[in-house]
Amino acid sequence: MAIKTDAYYASCTYDSPVGMLTLAASEEGLKGLWLNGQKYFAGTLDRPMTEGANDHLDQASHWLDAYFAGESPAIAALSLAPNGSGFQQAVWKLLCEIPSGEVRTYGDLAKDVATHLGKESMSAQAVGGAVGRNPISIIVPCHRVVGAHESLTGYAGGINRKLWLLEHEGVDCSGFHIPAHSTAP
Repeated sequence: MAIKTDAYYASCTYDSPVGMLTLAASEEGLKGLWLNGQKYFAGTLDRPMTEGANDHLDQASHWLDAYFAGESPAIAALSLAPNGSGFQQAVWKLLCEIPSGEVRTYGDLAKDVATHLGKESMSAQAVGGAVGRNPISIIVPCHRVVGAHESLTGYAGGINRKLWLLEHEGVDCSGFHIPAHSTAP
């Protein structure tokens, strides 16, 4: 029996190749997917989680099954409902447009966000802040964003997990490096 999610978000765990994941959903859609121990874990939720059944959790679990089996399931097949500002929502929407097996730099993404918002330019650091607070890891593919000159930085789930996800998607990571000043654990 599905729990009513007006006071709580339904949640479940998912045992993945990159570690245990926690998922949360409301009746409107998936609210979050976090790698356990990641920075900003459940930071966008405005009410507590409780373990329970929810169609959106089931759909996300099936999506993850396909993804970890080597498929490229469509993000659009899921109802995503992350909490965030209008700016964050715009950044997260553009993350969903980065194809599996490809990467973009924070600077490239900042140009895309500026165009999307009708602005002349946009700070890559501001975009990086929104990327880092993405509450739906893996599905909203923040791991596909890298720093300038192929630097791996800024992944809230950890650099090793970011590398695993990119390699899983077929990205050649041999040229990537971790800068000395990296913000990623």
